Amino acid sequence: MVFPFPILSRVVSAALRPSATLPRLCGLVFALASAGVWAQTPAVTTLKQAFDAAWLRQPEAASAELHRQAAQGRKAAAQGWTVEPPTLEVSSKTDRLSRNDGSRELEVGVAVPLWLPGERGRSLALAEAEAGAVDSRTSATQWRLAGALRDAWWSLHRARVEAGLARARQDSAAHLARDVARRVAAGELAKADQHQADGALAAAQAELAASQAAQILAEQALRALTAEAPAPVLLDVPEAAATAVAPLDDTEAPPAHPALRELSDRALMAERARDLADVQQRANPELTLATTRDRGAFGERYGQTITLGLRFPLGSGGVNQAKRATAGAELVEAQTLLSLERQRLSGELIGARARLLAAQAAAEAASRRAGLARETRGFVEKSFRAGETDLPSRLRVELEAFEAERQATLARLNVNQAISALNQALGLLPQ
Repeated sequence: MVFPFPILSRVVSAALRPSATLPRLCGLVFALASAGVWAQTPAVTTLKQAFDAAWLRQPEAASAELHRQAAQGRKAAAQGWTVEPPTLEVSSKTDRLSRNDGSRELEVGVAVPLWLPGERGRSLALAEAEAGAVDSRTSATQWRLAGALRDAWWSLHRARVEAGLARARQDSAAHLARDVARRVAAGELAKADQHQADGALAAAQAELAASQAAQILAEQALRALTAEAPAPVLLDVPEAAATAVAPLDDTEAPPAHPALRELSDRALMAERARDLADVQQRANPELTLATTRDRGAFGERYGQTITLGLRFPLGSGGVNQAKRATAGAELVEAQTLLSLERQRLSGELIGARARLLAAQAAAEAASRRAGLARETRGFVEKSFRAGETDLPSRLRVELEAFEAERQATLARLNVNQAISALNQALGLLPQ
């Protein structure tokens, strides 16, 4: 059996030996599966890469250009000289199937639908509003996707940090358990001390298993958005500081926020549709120009006449009333949603700024605590080796040092996540 990768070839050869055990075969299957997955699927290392990959999978990204073409088509139609293209009418009359006296008549005409007064300008305004709404709707979709992606991105960072800390704690607990076992065998410590050390190791192993499961779930959540496997090592780089974009005392959502622009364009479309419905009181008039060539019987000369007509509908009743009411309802709804969304985003912006300031203060305090805990841990470790400190005190200090280091690491991560939350509240996409 030959594989293109030398490492996999050695793994397969070792696993297929007669002495191969079930764990070795299971390891082979995991290695092959992992190699296949990572070889076929590119990995993302930055938040910008993850966003680009996730956006390409969105249906809005695939249909955005077609929506733009449709909006341009409506705009071109509104710029025409007629409501609809002219229609050609052709009709013929004859008595060939009855008396057959030679009566013949041929009529050829063109019917041209006409704009109502003010209808063309308002139709063009509606088409331009619809064209602008396509881009704002796409930007709002990107912004919402960025929010979901930022949550998944930093959740994965947190899960990996938790797993790494749990692994370090397990290694420390295992080292301590071996040290205690050696000293118990030498008669320096009691059997109960070894039980405590082994219990601490078991607790660390359980925490590591739980953190690894959480890491897998976080990786799958991110992969569901990007369809790409996250890299084994993600760049823990914060986004550009949002405070450089807007001052801290600005608590109003920026007017260029994608969500506000989407609702503003939606309200503008509803307003333009209402204005158009106001002038469409009846169906469009129609101008007809026709020529008729006829004769009454055999032997008579053909005569020709020209007809110029105007068809003018008197009204449309409930149809136009329904259009105006629908457009008015959509306008009220869009304006109300815009007001509510502006208030919600303002509150979200205030909360995001407060969260960032609190995260920065907590990170500084956690860093000081971690430094003190590391020094205390070193003191207690030396005194424990010298027999001056008992095992319960050593375990308590180890746990406190681990918890302090965990809080410091997570506090730094919280600052990065708070920066992303502030950028999200400001309507910025990952850069």
